[in-house]
Amino acid sequence: MSPDLHFILFLLLRMAIAAAFVVTASIITERSGPVIGALIATLPVSAGPSYVFLAIDHDAGFIAQGALASLPINAATIAFGAIYAHLAQRRSVAVSFGGGLLGWFAIAALVQAFQWNLLEGILLNVATYAIALPLTRRFRSAPMPPFVRRWYDMPFRAALVAVLVGTVVMLSRWVGPTVTGILAVFPVVFSSLILILHPRIGGRATAAVVANGLRGLVGFGAGLVVLHLGARYAGSATGLLLGLAACVAWNFGLWWAGRRALAA
Repeated sequence: MSPDLHFILFLLLRMAIAAAFVVTASIITERSGPVIGALIATLPVSAGPSYVFLAIDHDAGFIAQGALASLPINAATIAFGAIYAHLAQRRSVAVSFGGGLLGWFAIAALVQAFQWNLLEGILLNVATYAIALPLTRRFRSAPMPPFVRRWYDMPFRAALVAVLVGTVVMLSRWVGPTVTGILAVFPVVFSSLILILHPRIGGRATAAVVANGLRGLVGFGAGLVVLHLGARYAGSATGLLLGLAACVAWNFGLWWAGRRALAA
């Protein structure tokens, strides 16, 4: 088998595996309500497979640098969610999603213009959380109306994720770890949920999923910090496992705290 054909087949396999992860998570999201669904949606079901596949092709230094570049971009995703949640209360999906996406690209472009170290990336995330979480608190509760799944839902979501993963893997061969890290954390899960759910269940219910998901992004940011440090000092495999554990532990803690609050 030629090297080019081997690369293409392996790339298609990577895209299929990543798409399966995200489609499964989105189905659980629809059936479990905005709180549990948001915690599942903010697990690294898109960025995680992207980084695993990148670790196959690149060394630990590349992964560590990519995670460091992804960290300040997580702040852009938080802004994306906050902008969408506000606009979705009264605006159409095109205006709400477009406004959030415009905010993401604007902040991502600003972030890319600077060299960020680990402390600066952490402080940017903390500042963004401090602004976005209080502003979206009132949007977290909304009824989840029933809906009928259409035939194109699953192919659409799978295609979104597959295209992202394929783009990240392909471009990583030429653009370096910084741009790769930015592409790897593009909010493809939020985007697919918004584009599917908003037209059917309304902006307020969809905004509740996104607003609850902003709390989960705190854990995702922590996971990127752990991934960066783990890959730098212990190798890619250790960094990936510890980063995933940090994300899961944070979201599990949010779920446990929510259950205790309801019981009280």
